[in-house]
Amino acid sequence: MNNLIIGKLAFFFRNLFKRKKDVRIGLYGPVNSGKTTLANKICMDWLGEEMGKVSVIPHETREIQMKEKVTIKKGKKSLSFNLVDTPGIATKIDFEDFVRSGLKKSEAKKRAKEATKGVIESIKWLDKMDLVMVVLDSTEDPLNQVNITILGNLDARNIPVLVVPNKTDMKTSRVSAIRNSFPKYDTVPVSAKHGHNMDELYSKLFDMIR
Repeated sequence: MNNLIIGKLAFFFRNLFKRKKDVRIGLYGPVNSGKTTLANKICMDWLGEEMGKVSVIPHETREIQMKEKVTIKKGKKSLSFNLVDTPGIATKIDFEDFVRSGLKKSEAKKRAKEATKGVIESIKWLDKMDLVMVVLDSTEDPLNQVNITILGNLDARNIPVLVVPNKTDMKTSRVSAIRNSFPKYDTVPVSAKHGHNMDELYSKLFDMIR
């Protein structure tokens, strides 16, 4: 085997390992669908620490957050990736909504500005993702402009998608509505708050990232 072939093989394997090392899994979805709660659960399961703060006030997460080298295991196999939690996507951000949530006017305006910037950053980061988990609130109607916009952007970029209906512990949860609305995507329902069905989620990640 000549030096040229050996060099090409070495280059190939270096890049192969680099791609695996730098795999990014993003959490996307509408506001308050439970993305950070899910991120916290995944990080607690495998790192022993949480990703970020959770709040009932919309747009608590307004900046990209990332945990590197999250390694999940399945038998003797392991999968390492960088987990990226993104600000909730919204088509309209009004500071008055934050005022109604109990914030002062000045604080509400500041949060609205930060939230708008966060949405823009979330879209920019799409091009950096190897897989996206679209976290949806299973108690709400899935056929809305935000969800369709998110999935449309992912399809346009040919990014693999796993739809994750969240809040399945709620009595008003309707996972079937999400499956029927978006039948082309793999779907794994969970309750991130209570840790329900997380093993199936991890198993699906193994299947989708080889």
